[in-house]
Amino acid sequence: MMGKKLTKRRVLLGIFAILIAAGFFLWRYLTPYAPEEKAESALVSANGVRVEQNDNWISFEPSVTLGAAVIFYPGALVAAEAYAPLAKKIAAAGHPFYIAKMPLNLAVIKSDAAGEIIRVHPKLSFVLGGHSLGGVMASRYAAEHADQLKGVYFLASYPDEKGSLKDTTLSVLSILGTEDQVVDQDKYNKGRSYLPGNTVYYSVKGGNHAQYGSYGEQKGDGKAAISEEEQQTLTARAMLDWMGNLR
Repeated sequence: MMGKKLTKRRVLLGIFAILIAAGFFLWRYLTPYAPEEKAESALVSANGVRVEQNDNWISFEPSVTLGAAVIFYPGALVAAEAYAPLAKKIAAAGHPFYIAKMPLNLAVIKSDAAGEIIRVHPKLSFVLGGHSLGGVMASRYAAEHADQLKGVYFLASYPDEKGSLKDTTLSVLSILGTEDQVVDQDKYNKGRSYLPGNTVYYSVKGGNHAQYGSYGEQKGDGKAAISEEEQQTLTARAMLDWMGNLR
């Protein structure tokens, strides 16, 4: 009898240890890249841009709207707030910018996040895109709701077959840094086959994977040859030029 009790106790302790280890692993894996000080500062309303947050997105509203609004899906395990500096640059040029907040910081869980933003702002026209995994998920939404959008953009990202935009009339912009070591080049090249012939490709010379946001270094990424500020400025400029030609 005593032996059975000891065995049962050991089994329970073993199960408990496994659960603790699994919990620790999930905590480590699901801990997002947090916004750095620059991003926190950009969350304050200033320079003609009003910044507000709700449970589902962060909005950057310019005092005067001069063009299409932007919906942004963050990269995997990157806090939405980390992209505030890029959002504010584009909003300051007259384009409302909405960063979707994703459950567990994973756009794959809520690829339809754009739908609510579009519904709440019926007077605006929109482009949709995102960074890394966010761009993949954004293209899936765009493929099914092309009539709601003017264009789609990818930052260090690409569409998969489910997000094929090849047969749409959407304008598309693809931006990639030359020092990006996170993007799978084979998948990126394959993704080009799912894009329309009018796609605009822009190369950020010296840019890496992480510096579209302000969340520090990303595991496996290349070392950028330009500053975070410069990469975001070049990215904003490319997006603004592209949006300026939308029809």
